[in-house]
Amino acid sequence: MAGGTIASEIKDVYPNKIENFLVDFNFAKATALIGKEISHDTIKSIVKSLEMEIVEENAEGMKLSVPAYRVDVQRECDVVEDILRIYGYNNIEIPTTLKSSLTTKGPVDHSQKLQNIISEQLVGCGFNEILNNSLTASAYYDNLETFKSENLVRLMNPLSNDLNVMRQTLLFGGLESIDHNAKRKNAELKFFEFGNTYFFNAERKNPEKILGAYSEEYHLSLWVTGKRVSNSWAHTDEDSSIYELKAYLFNIMARLGLSIGNVVLENFSNDIYSVGVKVMTRGGKVIATYGIITKKVQKAFDLDNPVYYAEINWNELMKATKKTEVTFKELSKFPAVRRDLALLIDKSVQFADIEKIAYESERKFLKSVELFDVYEGKNLEAGKKSYAVCFILQDENSTLNDKQIDNIMSKLITNLQKKLDAKLR
Repeated sequence: MAGGTIASEIKDVYPNKIENFLVDFNFAKATALIGKEISHDTIKSIVKSLEMEIVEENAEGMKLSVPAYRVDVQRECDVVEDILRIYGYNNIEIPTTLKSSLTTKGPVDHSQKLQNIISEQLVGCGFNEILNNSLTASAYYDNLETFKSENLVRLMNPLSNDLNVMRQTLLFGGLESIDHNAKRKNAELKFFEFGNTYFFNAERKNPEKILGAYSEEYHLSLWVTGKRVSNSWAHTDEDSSIYELKAYLFNIMARLGLSIGNVVLENFSNDIYSVGVKVMTRGGKVIATYGIITKKVQKAFDLDNPVYYAEINWNELMKATKKTEVTFKELSKFPAVRRDLALLIDKSVQFADIEKIAYESERKFLKSVELFDVYEGKNLEAGKKSYAVCFILQDENSTLNDKQIDNIMSKLITNLQKKLDAKLR
């Protein structure tokens, strides 16, 4: 019709021959999978109609040669599915007996129960749960030291560059959700997500254990951004803060029975957090990190408002609270005692250091440690600052007397002076 002519012979470019798939088929296993015995002649008739060749045959089963184009049929169960498809699922009768086995609840069930409890708690605090794809873009991890690209689990045949690796952190999926909402005039956001993270470690490669180099962890992440209060007649507009996020994080740990006295806080910063804090067990295991996301990461997602982020290693949190029983007790009938100290300390000392030493010094009667004033300026030595700290003491069974209080405070002061070189003002 177009006046064209064939200028060459038709050639089939087929350099490497693709062999058919060989599948061993057992009649007894097929009956167990189907739940009904189908005659051997019927089975053979169906597989032949599907262009499968019977290479060998005996009383127990047969060896089938499956055409190379049937890439979805490479296992015995795939052949059974094909047979059922032709035979008809509607021809498999409902059995008159039901076989079952008893199982006991294990750690997975306990973890799932606690996830539901924490989810309800977060929803009650105004959070929305999100669920992002475990696949993500490798570009997010370029030039990162915290989550190195060499530790990514890469897909062999990715559908696109936006979904070519398994995530190492839940962070980027949440930032995508924040960006999606912010562009639709919804900037005041509080998200949480439970999900797996995946890691590859080339040093653990072992020919005998193919999966030895791969690992996964279950995490819980929180995102807070925008205003904490906006357009309220009863309250002026107020921005969200890192302290708001910290409260949500420590309320989660408290709900699971892990008190602040049983963890260690350590300040840090990296290419993810411009200001960050590690929450660790006394054994040094990192339970969680939280902080302010760096401007560079924010810019990559075109976000204007600061994003406060926390990521909890749920597996480590479960281990830390495994033997912890959450108990309830009556409110103490005896009065609490407050004692304040004005401490002159080095500028490098953080309140978390004071808090840690205080709880280590007095575990029984010390109920809380609070910072209520910070002063830097005139009349102080160079490189020093003043912290005003409040200590709440209480006995559940009796009223504390002056001697007990003085002994506790004396021990606190001695340890603060010894470990932090603190001075009383």
